Amino acid sequence: MFVSKHLWLWMLLPLALSAQDFRADVRVVNLFATVRDTQGHVVKNLTKDDFRLEEDGRLQTIRYFSRESGLPLTLGLLVDTSISQKKLLAEERAASFKFLMQVLRPDMDRAFVVHFDREVELLADLTSSREALDQALARLQTPTLPPHKRGTPKVGAWTLGGTALYDAVLLASDDLMRKQSGRKAVVLLTDGVDNGSKIGLFDAIRAAQFADTTVYSILFSDPDAYDGTFAAAAGKQALQRISHDTGGALFEVSRDKTLVATYTQLEEELRTQYSIGYTPEGSGPGYRRIHLSTKPGLSVATRDGYYQTVPSSPARNP
Repeated sequence: MFVSKHLWLWMLLPLALSAQDFRADVRVVNLFATVRDTQGHVVKNLTKDDFRLEEDGRLQTIRYFSRESGLPLTLGLLVDTSISQKKLLAEERAASFKFLMQVLRPDMDRAFVVHFDREVELLADLTSSREALDQALARLQTPTLPPHKRGTPKVGAWTLGGTALYDAVLLASDDLMRKQSGRKAVVLLTDGVDNGSKIGLFDAIRAAQFADTTVYSILFSDPDAYDGTFAAAAGKQALQRISHDTGGALFEVSRDKTLVATYTQLEEELRTQYSIGYTPEGSGPGYRRIHLSTKPGLSVATRDGYYQTVPSSPARNP
């Protein structure tokens, strides 16, 4: 079967662990996994022999293993700036900057910032510059009407509405993450409600999976933003789905858990991932299902598969 050079570069990347030596032409699938106990605490002391790995039901041999990956991290921060988030933006700016400064290692890790409401915009391209990231976060604001339309009878929250959350995930995955190697993660800071994307949830998940990107969702919502609870409940379910299917996790800000505390928990997760690599045995075309398990009583979060062949691209924004 013909495999394009492009596919080799960003889907089945050789695992660059300094302690391991292997041929560059060996096809390797990389997993980054977090293990937690029943109380939700991160488990850091497991060995390769504590894991069992299957692909489409076939047992696989773990060839490369590291407890804490030293691979570079590419991190995308996607911030919801729709009208429903207006009261939360000041807190989001401050907490997000603190998180990025703590989690990014100088001269090793890079980040980008995207905001989304009725439109999706890249505020800071991949950079390790604290100044550039701070400037991008300072630009976070909810939509406003052009001056010539202000004061008209149609002015109101609904005229500025629309949240293209799924489109934002697609942009981050297709335009930015696909080109990167190593560890890749996207952080979604949002209430989860999407009412403006040109694609659906499935296509957003598929884009992240195809870009080998883990999605972590932070549910941060204004309880006064919606008249009913249906939209909020649907938003939470969507975030749970996209995080689960890409090997990430959903975190929720509440009265008892601030955004800063939530970011601290996420930082711990990013710093304590197991790095696992294997060469598939018996794999075929299409989407390959992965099942990674460990000791009884412990839960493993990792991506549930990868694409062996290139899927058709979903519709993009004009």
